[in-house]
Amino acid sequence: MDERERGGLPAGLGELFADGGVGRSLAVDLPPGDFLWPDPGDALRSIDRPAFWMSDEPASAGLWSALRAEHGRSGLWPVLLDESVQPWSAGHLVPDVPGEIDNYKPAQFMAEVWEDWCAQADPDQVAEELAPFGVECPGLAPPGRPMAPPEQVADWYAGVLAERGMPLGLAAVHRGADAMAVMGWQGALHHNEWTPPLAAVVRSWEERFGARVVAMGFNTLELSVAAPPATHEHALHVAAEHWAFCPDSIIQGPGDLHGYAEQIAGVNAWSFWWD
Repeated sequence: MDERERGGLPAGLGELFADGGVGRSLAVDLPPGDFLWPDPGDALRSIDRPAFWMSDEPASAGLWSALRAEHGRSGLWPVLLDESVQPWSAGHLVPDVPGEIDNYKPAQFMAEVWEDWCAQADPDQVAEELAPFGVECPGLAPPGRPMAPPEQVADWYAGVLAERGMPLGLAAVHRGADAMAVMGWQGALHHNEWTPPLAAVVRSWEERFGARVVAMGFNTLELSVAAPPATHEHALHVAAEHWAFCPDSIIQGPGDLHGYAEQIAGVNAWSFWWD
């Protein structure tokens, strides 16, 4: 795909933008690929353009990094995609517009998840899994200290994940977190019916921890993290946020916040999966 449209985008990519991609440009040559459209059976959505573009073959780390570097000019964020049949090849895409993400506040989302779960869970379970906080939601954790530029860490993690042989998607978004909603990803459907509030949380992590969306799968999300928590106390606070965002990572992993905090302290990547 090397034929350029007016505005400097490869042919067809302007369709990803509500304004046709006016003023956008991309100097990177793309491999063969195609556009993926929203689920036609979703009567609640009215988006009449492709959800994203996807390469036919696995992408290299170099391609991901080159596209990431062009994001400011192209408006296209690269995402490595788990090469499973669902949801990319099965039409299970339910995109939202980025403006929908603006309606959600990460702290409020966290508090609501925390309160709802504690109200239904056994007190002993709350005490065990959510120690030392218990029923009192601790709120959002303070920012981390950058270990390296976020873009550098994102390129590194893309290199790690690209070894799995994943195709690449391009989403028309101002920031990587928005790709979760714009691409119609529903990986956390069994935890939260709507993706926009989760994207709002990741936006906050972009700002506080230098997080970047690098890859998504059927029920997985991979983030690079330039400013992870360094101490156990800070990691424990971040672990509480992760529990509200993706309980399965803790409950079906270490089993409690303390154990999970040990796993994420000083680590430059966060992996989430929903059962």
